[in-house]
Amino acid sequence: MDVQMWTYILVGVTFALYIGIAIWSRAGSTKEFYVAGGGVSPLANGMATAADWMSAASFISMAGIIAFAGYDGSVYLMGWTGGYVLLALLLAPYLRKFGKFTVPDFIGDRYYSKTARLVAVFCALLVSFTYVAGQMRGVGLVFSRFLEVEINTGVIIGMIIVLFYAVLGGMKGITYTQVAQYCVLIFAFTVPAIFISIQMTGNPVPQLGMGSTLADGSGTYLLDKLDGLSTDLGFAAYTDGSKSMIDVFAITLALMVGTAGLPHVIVRFFTVKRVKDARKSAGWALLLIAILYTMAPAVAVFAKTNMIDSAVGKSYADQPEWLKNYEDIGLIAWTDKNGDGIVQYGPGNAFEGNKNKPMFDEKVRTALGNRATTNASMTTANELYVDRDIMVLANPEIANLPDWVIALVAAGGLAAALSTAAGLLLVISSSVSHDLIKKVVNPNISEKGELIAARLSAVGAVCVAGYFGINPPGFVAAVVALAFGLAAASFFPAIILGIFYKRMNKEGAIAGMAVGILTMLIYMMKYRLGWFDEVLPSKEEWWFGISPEGFGTIAMLINFVVSLVVCHFTSPPPQDVQDIVENIRIPSGAGEATGH
Repeated sequence: MDVQMWTYILVGVTFALYIGIAIWSRAGSTKEFYVAGGGVSPLANGMATAADWMSAASFISMAGIIAFAGYDGSVYLMGWTGGYVLLALLLAPYLRKFGKFTVPDFIGDRYYSKTARLVAVFCALLVSFTYVAGQMRGVGLVFSRFLEVEINTGVIIGMIIVLFYAVLGGMKGITYTQVAQYCVLIFAFTVPAIFISIQMTGNPVPQLGMGSTLADGSGTYLLDKLDGLSTDLGFAAYTDGSKSMIDVFAITLALMVGTAGLPHVIVRFFTVKRVKDARKSAGWALLLIAILYTMAPAVAVFAKTNMIDSAVGKSYADQPEWLKNYEDIGLIAWTDKNGDGIVQYGPGNAFEGNKNKPMFDEKVRTALGNRATTNASMTTANELYVDRDIMVLANPEIANLPDWVIALVAAGGLAAALSTAAGLLLVISSSVSHDLIKKVVNPNISEKGELIAARLSAVGAVCVAGYFGINPPGFVAAVVALAFGLAAASFFPAIILGIFYKRMNKEGAIAGMAVGILTMLIYMMKYRLGWFDEVLPSKEEWWFGISPEGFGTIAMLINFVVSLVVCHFTSPPPQDVQDIVENIRIPSGAGEATGH
């Protein structure tokens, strides 16, 4: 059987599994729709949380960005891993003790204000839509390569699948579907990594293989070989970093605190019975996440080394099949500027930062369309474009692994993207149906009416997510990083101060969230989308030398300052609210999650 047939089989089996679970565990009440009835075991919740957390950015794009950024790509590993630890230790138990379904619900009740709730709903929707754009883009990438359809068609197929089990099952269906998706994605990520580690170094443990000598008997370390290949092509050594220290710090911190403010991750801790179970499930999730996160740098090194070895410096006519497969769908492009027929690759990115800059070759413009933003690694001499997001998907093809392994990676990529997309869609639908309609617009709505509203909201959310998946503002990891920046700028200060500072009041929280999210949005629009070029400094002049992915740190600090200043110039919160804050820090006495 060929790769496509294997893909149809494996993807078909996994999709049938997801849909079967959704039908078996369909939600019959708002509690089951929002928090799976509050009775999920810590291990199952840990697996579901890990799948929810390890999105298309983790599975598809993280190794890709590490492959091209080298040492600088480690900020994603540090930020996302550290952020999960921060969430598990600092926020999850207290939010679970508070017992509300959603982050806007916590903010609305803690800050005793419908306005605060509305601001939180707006922020939750903005963060979730930005994040889900990356997931739908990942789904489109997988379908376009392995099912031989256009990326846009792939996005639509993914929309239909995720809509079915998210709308039918709610959090209950999503939770048990995500348990299955974790098993699929981790198996799909691990198997090819082990194969390639043995192939290249003889070591079956990828994490150790990355630091081992090559299996060719030369005694050369793999990382030394990649450093040599990089410098020979004119790049800096792979293990050297080029980012400024302040940008590395800002991106890492933005990803960390953004993690702690992500509504689709936080809501997972309401699906267990007790605060103790929330801590246990956080521990399980961290362990399960670490399996993939410690392997991603190895996968990046394997993929980058094999890509250069197999394609660069060779005649275009002699290129391997994998390169032409991805060229056919526009995720790789090559143009022979010097007419020698040799595929060359080196520094000098023609697309850096601005999708509106003219392409230097009509062939590349045709192949890439408007997607050629910061996705590219393009030389100024001959030039090869490689979309960063294909590295994990193409890795087994580059290494000539069996067809079933290649198809397995496709199934894993879809599992990663769909698991997170489903969690995000639930946040969007619950923000609209529970926090907006139930708590603000129509408090007397029946439970059945609220459940219908939640499902209709999910349908609308899928349509919007599909649009952003078809028209993404960048490669998957960059889009997701912007979502973390938005979460850091808006939710993190409000949640932290709401838990640990009794004096924090509604005026401070509202002002802080509004200023923080507005600051981050302006920076994104200017430096990621290219807006306001005529009224603000040129695109290259980042504020404080901090990239858009890291600016959430600055916006978060602004949020903290504004919140505290406004808080101290306005009246303190009511005594009953201060008593609630005091109570949620006591580690006993938490009941079940409740939305009413």
